[in-house]
Amino acid sequence: MEAFLVSLSAVAVAEVGDRTQLLSLMLVCCYRKPWVILGGIVASTIVNHLFAGVVGILLASWLTPRVLDAIVAVSLMGMAGWTLVPDKEGAKPDCSSRNVFFTTLTMFFLAEMGDKTQIATTALAAAYHNLWLVVAGSTLGLLLANAPVLFLGNAFATRLPLKTIRVVAALIFAVLAVLFAVRAITG
Repeated sequence: MEAFLVSLSAVAVAEVGDRTQLLSLMLVCCYRKPWVILGGIVASTIVNHLFAGVVGILLASWLTPRVLDAIVAVSLMGMAGWTLVPDKEGAKPDCSSRNVFFTTLTMFFLAEMGDKTQIATTALAAAYHNLWLVVAGSTLGLLLANAPVLFLGNAFATRLPLKTIRVVAALIFAVLAVLFAVRAITG
């Protein structure tokens, strides 16, 4: 039970202010389907945290923290640029539940790669030798931090202009990219 509670609390605290909360807000503002997005987050997090517990230890031994930070910095800068690109004029995104689910699943899986919660899950699984309790705790911790963003964001989505959300999100991703790049350079 200790593995579950420590994983839950560590990940919930680590997620506050994390880029996945921003991603949750972006997804709910775009699609306005918080329950479908939550389902995608759950599925993605389970897969990602299982991956972290099983394979993460091997990956950590192959990549130095500097290389991992550099990869994350480049990815975040790419996300900043992508965020600024508006949908095609007059084109409506396909917001079917299936697309929203798979979009969320994919985006969350990629956003969590090399993230502090993935690293925490890897370390906790190694420390406690209990993959299932650690994955259950870390998954619930991530959900406790992101679910409120989905439902509060959905309530305000109709009041916020999408262009402003895109610019703010792009700026946040760019700042995070610079921080990771500095960390990669300085070690």
